Amino acid sequence: MTSTYKLFSKVIRRTNWINIVNKFLSNVNKFRPVPLVYIAAGGLGLSAAFKYCTIAQVYAAQLKKEEDRVVVKLTSREKRFIRFASVEYDGQLYMTPQDFLESVVEDEPRPRFKRKVLDQKEVDKIKEHTPSLSQGSQHLFRNLRDKGIISYTEYLFLLSILTKPESGFRIAFNMFDTDGNQRVDKNEFLVIEKLLAGKKFEDSEPMEKIFSHAWKGKRGLTTEAEPLQSVPMQEQYVNDEQGLQRKHVVDTTLLIHFFGSKGTSDLNFENFRKFMLHLQTEVLELEFSEFAKGLPTISEVDFAKILLRYTYLDTDQYDMYLDRLLERLKDVQGITFDEFYVFCQFLNNLEDFSIAMRMYTLADHPISKDEFHRAVKICTGTNLSPHIVHTVFAIFDVDGDGLLSYKEFIAIMKDRLHRGFKSYTKTEGWQAFKKCLKQEMKST
Repeated sequence: MTSTYKLFSKVIRRTNWINIVNKFLSNVNKFRPVPLVYIAAGGLGLSAAFKYCTIAQVYAAQLKKEEDRVVVKLTSREKRFIRFASVEYDGQLYMTPQDFLESVVEDEPRPRFKRKVLDQKEVDKIKEHTPSLSQGSQHLFRNLRDKGIISYTEYLFLLSILTKPESGFRIAFNMFDTDGNQRVDKNEFLVIEKLLAGKKFEDSEPMEKIFSHAWKGKRGLTTEAEPLQSVPMQEQYVNDEQGLQRKHVVDTTLLIHFFGSKGTSDLNFENFRKFMLHLQTEVLELEFSEFAKGLPTISEVDFAKILLRYTYLDTDQYDMYLDRLLERLKDVQGITFDEFYVFCQFLNNLEDFSIAMRMYTLADHPISKDEFHRAVKICTGTNLSPHIVHTVFAIFDVDGDGLLSYKEFIAIMKDRLHRGFKSYTKTEGWQAFKKCLKQEMKST
């Protein structure tokens, strides 16, 4: 009985049943006579094991077939774009300006019955409503609301703007300025869009790195004898069967805003810089007003919630930071938008701050409030208010000794800059189960 049970257990655990049968036959002479019922039970067990193996093999084949069918695995950025995009035109998904703003400040899109399918007449009307570059402002996207369309590649471009320091605006502009004449035309702008459309990027890649890839690709796109303007624009989009980058020639709101309704205007650096600053300010104003509720200030706790909202802290860790702030903050003053804006501009210079801190402390020692304030001044050229510095230390000073572990602070603030797009390993759900099952089947 014991030997039969052991053999049956082995059969169940293994999928290579031929080896099991061979082992069974080689050990037949070791078995003592057993009642007929045990033999029958063993036969039924073997039959069940063979069926189990067959089912497992069929399932493995189905998994492989499924993987072959899904040629393009969507990234977090692509999934988020698809989830928030509320309009469609000619098989292509688009965000409205309002969709974009919601995608960077909200967890989920606003409730809607289904996507709106635009016709040519509605697209032409959007074109008429798009203001010129000279009419740009900090309320551009909020004024346009749903009277505009933004493609997926433009979504990537706009995301990159939100985390770029002002010192990096010139680099971004030069990436588009192919011929180096300090002006960007429509074709030059579309070349970068082509490269962004045709390359797959990991969720963990920051936007600066994505555009660095695009810049390298642009260098090798054409030869000296073949100018970039000769690249056929109608062939530049990839049909990935997800409605993200189908071939199309429609002028989006961003193209019309930058280059005019006829596409003949140029974009100079000063206008490009103003557009980037306006967009950064508009998103921060929207985020601030969400918590301010019409008041001129937000509470220190709301400020902490904004900093922690895109981080991957579990509930206990999140509550720990807020509880620490409530225990230590005795002087409740509130935080103005100007203070909030300056601090967020500092976060866009986080890499410079990190380098400065590593060079300054060398041994990764915690830093004082004065050292923190001085480092921010050096990296950004602006001063943080003493109250903001005090609030930051109340949140992130673990020991309460007046010193900040800047490595922990930088790690959490980088999560905020990624705005939920940083890639982390998931260990639960259906996808995790399938991955685990495939690994086990391969190992046997």
